Amino acid sequence: MAGKFMTIREMCDLFDVTPRTLRFYEQKELLAPERTGNRRLFTKRDRARLKLILRGKRFGFSLEDIRQILDLYDPDQNNLPQIKRACKLGTQRLADLEERRKELDEAIQDLRGQLVIGAEMISYAQATAAE
Repeated sequence: MAGKFMTIREMCDLFDVTPRTLRFYEQKELLAPERTGNRRLFTKRDRARLKLILRGKRFGFSLEDIRQILDLYDPDQNNLPQIKRACKLGTQRLADLEERRKELDEAIQDLRGQLVIGAEMISYAQATAAE
């Protein structure tokens, strides 16, 4: 990141994404690199936005949720509207993830119990077959 701009290859290497991913985010108007001819040049703003996009995707936010958060960027208001929206969506997403974890924990416990029953049935069948 020595210069003001980064090429698509440099962005891909830095963020471990594909050129297709960057073009997709550009098509969805989440990124807006400058163009010189057919070259895309990504600014510091694009790098910050991509970092937020990837973090949002990791948390399971939809692209529309991410767009709403990015569109609220306003340094004149200390980004307060953006932070509030991110916190609201984050709180909802955390509740969803915790509910999914609870359901997964229950499914894991149930599966473990079924595997114990299955192992006992196999042992019993093998013991009776040996007699």
